[in-house]
Amino acid sequence: MTSPLDAADLRARVDKALAAFLGEQRTRLTGIDRALVPVAEALEDLVLKGGKRLRPAFAYWGFRGAGGADSDQVVSALAALELVQASALIHDDLMDRSDTRRGEPSVHRRFEARHTAQGWRGGAAAFGDSAAVLLGDLALVWSDELLHTSGVGPVELTRARPVFDEMRTEVTVGQYLDVLTQATADTSLERAGKVARFKSAKYTVERPLLLGAALAGAGPELFAAYSGFGLPLGEAFQLRDDVLGVFGDPERTGKPAGDDLREGKRTYLVAAAFAALGEKESAELDAGLGDQGLDGRGVERLRALIRDSGALAATERRIDELMTAALAVLDGAPVEAEARAVLHRLADAATRRTV
Repeated sequence: MTSPLDAADLRARVDKALAAFLGEQRTRLTGIDRALVPVAEALEDLVLKGGKRLRPAFAYWGFRGAGGADSDQVVSALAALELVQASALIHDDLMDRSDTRRGEPSVHRRFEARHTAQGWRGGAAAFGDSAAVLLGDLALVWSDELLHTSGVGPVELTRARPVFDEMRTEVTVGQYLDVLTQATADTSLERAGKVARFKSAKYTVERPLLLGAALAGAGPELFAAYSGFGLPLGEAFQLRDDVLGVFGDPERTGKPAGDDLREGKRTYLVAAAFAALGEKESAELDAGLGDQGLDGRGVERLRALIRDSGALAATERRIDELMTAALAVLDGAPVEAEARAVLHRLADAATRRTV
């Protein structure tokens, strides 16, 4: 069966829109200075050579579910979500000190290596960090540009703009709350849930659905239904991400094994483990979280603590509960039949994935 991400040939159309836009930006950058070629190449590689296009898919089928008529202009507008995602990934990798992304060097490591290879002055790591901040900012700037140059009419853009702006604010403050939670070592389930909602859940599913609904001119009833469907589904997506961050196969995820543990992420999975462990085991888990020198044996020990606490099973149950709640809202929503069927399949793809 064809992936729901490819329904209406959407993934290929999003890729085409992104390639055209980034090609224009490459011309623009090289017209300023040939030294910007590596900047254009890095963003092209990150955006075009990977990614499931999940956010444009939810936005597109949210649009179609609201009765919107298909057009390449709408697809281009929704492709802007991939540039928001690129910005978030670049900055997230920098903050987490991640070496890889999708099996390739992360942007800060890529530019650090370039500095070293060229024998430039100053610190290579500092240069890489600076480049990542700026490229992440540039991707966010370009997301706005792609939206408003997509060819979608001014009335539709006026409706969509508040959703797009709110989404970008939410994901940014969600990232800050994630950093704060690691710094304060907050292990509460309440804090972990809030970080999951704002860092990922809302901008992965709920806000893309609402963006599509706004472009289509949907009414309050459908907006409420999309929120009722999208928020629990987005949380389930993030919980699956948290499970993969600890127990995922690096060959499939493109990230080193145990990276989330070395970064000290206080996810729902980790919070559930702390809530269930005894004092001795809790102290051991706390000591290992955030240890950048954690080796393979240490990763396996922390995995065992989390698994044996029952936190992994509890997180899987929570994913199922959220999925059930989300689909119940979707089934009762005034959504076009084809879109409802694809959204069902997208929900499954988002929560049953292994990458």
